[in-house]
Amino acid sequence: WFQKAAEKLRPSAPIKFHISSRTDSGVHALANAAHLDIQRPPGKAAFTGQQLLQGLNHHLKPEPIRILSAQRVPSTFHARFCALSRTYIYRLLLGCAHHSQIPVFERDLCWAPAGGSLDIPAMREAAKFLLGTHDFSTFRSLHSNNRGQSAVRTLLQLQIQPAPGFLSHHYLHRDLEYWEVKVKSKAFLYRQVRRMVGALVAVGQGKLSPRHIQELLQLRDARALPAYAMAPPSGLFLASVEF
Repeated sequence: WFQKAAEKLRPSAPIKFHISSRTDSGVHALANAAHLDIQRPPGKAAFTGQQLLQGLNHHLKPEPIRILSAQRVPSTFHARFCALSRTYIYRLLLGCAHHSQIPVFERDLCWAPAGGSLDIPAMREAAKFLLGTHDFSTFRSLHSNNRGQSAVRTLLQLQIQPAPGFLSHHYLHRDLEYWEVKVKSKAFLYRQVRRMVGALVAVGQGKLSPRHIQELLQLRDARALPAYAMAPPSGLFLASVEF
């Protein structure tokens, strides 16, 4: 989408476009970052940040995406490699006995695990085993294209906290609870966040114990993670990229 929109601005040379973080189909982004190298024809002044923002948004109009800000950066800047950290939020909805009870405005924006409530203290205990620097091979997708890549990553933050719904009309759904799993790292493995959240929810459901999470981590084998411990993409949001 970015590439096609930028090409409609009539650059004088092919555009080089790079995004900081790629997301699976069905995953959302509240904020992402990208950079592009765009040249205008001779005699044309370089785009200002505001001109680029307005021009790109005009051509992105049919798509569910918007540029929030744009600015000039040094040629040494790279949206992917200069990022200091990335923060993801996974939204959970508790209290739904059936998927039909998910509020209409929340559909495809959260995960409502079956079985009602979750043991949040047990999930928080399990999360402690994931914090810090580890080999996260168990939490890497079986279908990763980078199997030779190191699976060592450092989780800077992993919090499980209550959260509001996207709409404030809670009196319509008093029995529902929203929770967020907030995860921060410089970089993540393919589907790492969804697999970690799935495992934590399994702990909350009593299918796994907190100690199982430590054992799974130590196995360093993606095949060791139970098939049910995989969160769907709908609840995952890239919240921010820090530079």
